[in-house]
Amino acid sequence: MCLELMNSLVAAVLTVCALVSSVHCASESIAWCYHLPSCNDNTWPTISPQYCNGNQQSPINIVPASAKFNANLTDFTFKNFNSISALESIKNTGKTVKVTFGSGVQVSGGDLSEAYDSLQFHLHWGNGSSVPGSEHTVDGKRYPMELHIVNVKASYNGNTTQAVADSKGLAALGFFIEEMSGTATGQPASWKTLTSYLTNIKDKDDSVSIASGISLDDLLDGVNRSRYYRYLGSLTTPACNEAVVWTVFKEPIKVSKDLIDLFSTTMYVTNSSSPLMTNVFRKIQPEQPVTESAGSSIRSASTAWYSLGLMALSLALGRKW
Repeated sequence: MCLELMNSLVAAVLTVCALVSSVHCASESIAWCYHLPSCNDNTWPTISPQYCNGNQQSPINIVPASAKFNANLTDFTFKNFNSISALESIKNTGKTVKVTFGSGVQVSGGDLSEAYDSLQFHLHWGNGSSVPGSEHTVDGKRYPMELHIVNVKASYNGNTTQAVADSKGLAALGFFIEEMSGTATGQPASWKTLTSYLTNIKDKDDSVSIASGISLDDLLDGVNRSRYYRYLGSLTTPACNEAVVWTVFKEPIKVSKDLIDLFSTTMYVTNSSSPLMTNVFRKIQPEQPVTESAGSSIRSASTAWYSLGLMALSLALGRKW
């Protein structure tokens, strides 16, 4: 997640800066970046030593065979995800593309300890659809892009300083983005609308309002939000605070190749004299315990019945011979 942070006083200021788009602050005091030879995520533990070399870091490689079923991971309730006016603005931060929400968007359920206010989403990508850039991977597979919806405990009333001091103060919803099969272009329509704003925010700090017309549900269309993985981890940018309940959905969003490619061919790190914004993702961190949702119980039940069937067959053969 694109959340900048430093120790002590700077930590509080930069966290608010990263989460609340209306707050202005000089985040350039932390000179972090992604995949440049002299500045990449290998330097983050030096830039922000308190957390970036911690023991519960994100992103991770998810191994489905090792994920344990958790009956408490039930369906979420998504408040105002269907609102066509909830997406207020879109910005080039110099590290990502960030979309900020209006008030009233919220997520609860899914074994979260309380309701969480949804603040924004941002994206991670590689270099076009041919060079994948999701942060999380599944069995080593990296997807072309990943979308993160950032949420903060509602009881903190927007106080992100408190949130990052709480191991579950933030909840992140991660959605993989996969290239749509076939030769379709400009699909789906919601993503064509969203990416149409990119030409207006090519340079760092460019920001424009989003007209009413598309909702979060539109952008997430086709994803079964009952099927997901869960683990406790961190922010994926400095200061890498270990304060995030991660939900990574199993099914990807399908987007046509031409729209995926727009992110790495339109966005600049600073301006047209600087490099294009590519490879904006952190490398994989050590594995954490992962559980999977009740919506995945069909697989678990099938596995159980298959095992019972083998056991019965073995007993029957044993009696016969």
